[in-house]
Amino acid sequence: MHCTDLTSSNLSSEGAASSLMKAGSSKANIARSENSVYQVGTPLARARATMADPSPPSREILSLSDLETIASRKLPRPVWEFFSSGATTQVTVKENSSAFSKYRIIPRVLRDVSALDTTISMFGEKLSFPLCVSPAGIQAMAHRDGELATSRACARVGVNMGVSSYATYSVEEIVAAGRSVGSINHAIQLYSMNDRLKEEAIIQRAENAGCKAILLTADSPVLGVRWNETRNGFIPPVGLGYPMLDRTSDDIQAQSHGDGFAAFNSSSHCWETEIPWLRERTRMEIWIKGVLCPEDVEMAIEYGCDGVIVSNHGGRQLDETPATVDVLAACAAAAKGRIRVHVDGGVRSGNDIFKALALGAECCWVGRPVLWGLAYDGERGVQLMLEILKGEFARCMQLAGCRSISDISPSSLGIFRADGPLARL
Repeated sequence: MHCTDLTSSNLSSEGAASSLMKAGSSKANIARSENSVYQVGTPLARARATMADPSPPSREILSLSDLETIASRKLPRPVWEFFSSGATTQVTVKENSSAFSKYRIIPRVLRDVSALDTTISMFGEKLSFPLCVSPAGIQAMAHRDGELATSRACARVGVNMGVSSYATYSVEEIVAAGRSVGSINHAIQLYSMNDRLKEEAIIQRAENAGCKAILLTADSPVLGVRWNETRNGFIPPVGLGYPMLDRTSDDIQAQSHGDGFAAFNSSSHCWETEIPWLRERTRMEIWIKGVLCPEDVEMAIEYGCDGVIVSNHGGRQLDETPATVDVLAACAAAAKGRIRVHVDGGVRSGNDIFKALALGAECCWVGRPVLWGLAYDGERGVQLMLEILKGEFARCMQLAGCRSISDISPSSLGIFRADGPLARL
């Protein structure tokens, strides 16, 4: 157990938020115990005791937007802003989602869709529909069970999970949690590190735990400029550690989030050194996460990578990069079937998944919606989120006249033009 309960009830009051913002500088005022970061008598505990949980029953949650609204009310403001915000003016954060609205689904009618098949194959096994969970970090800030709850929910719904290097539980615990309830595969997210021995240890632990792939984060030679973290003086709450990075709560409290990242991450990473170095040390697949242009798809193919994830880090790195859905078609065209192409960023509905597949993705990944589900109701909340997306995607396929994934193609979409008429892709 590497974390403690922070958000089992509504913590949105200014007093609660203020207490969390000061966690790094006022540790003497925050008593710790085995079961709770905040003991009775602290401001956060008093807020928890006096505020009713506003969460509606699951039957009233019809969309991911509903989950987002609930999470925004339940999470302390610094935590909510850390999860939801991005770099500088957050142009990319907003456009990742809004860009999907440019595309329109063109249905075919009088098609037999009674025997619907939403499955795809990944790592030699079937996924129930083309979705995976992105390696979002510090999930225990949303719910005490964090990545364990997420792993169990993924297994129940039949999708795969990425494990962040910033996970608040170990990869061994996360993999075991998922497999305790069903079939699931995991991938370990990895940064290029200054300490190669520590990086190699993470790789070995992940492979021994049963992970199938490395997701090498390629878009982070340095940390993006995140104004909200600076304004909030963001430091994860006392009691949380990063076991994959061998960082204890005391280590984390001793420096800012940005300084901690700079201390271990290598800005000298490059294709020529990273991919061969990884190949020498693992049998896991190697995927490049953070590709936004056809040229880097070609580089991934040249260096023998197994897949790419078209991603802009959820808008958290370089602001004003394009929305991933807007570069997806070009990246998929460059791949020409020689490498697998997935996408993350802004997926908020089953229709979004359909559009991404029509533009050339094999599978989509979601990050922030997982955190919303955790904030709502832990494992059950994540499972609900996944089931909403699965149901929406299945209904979209049927209404579009597609019986299987192979029926989804560029001809399924149109895009708005400035002069008015819808253009076919």
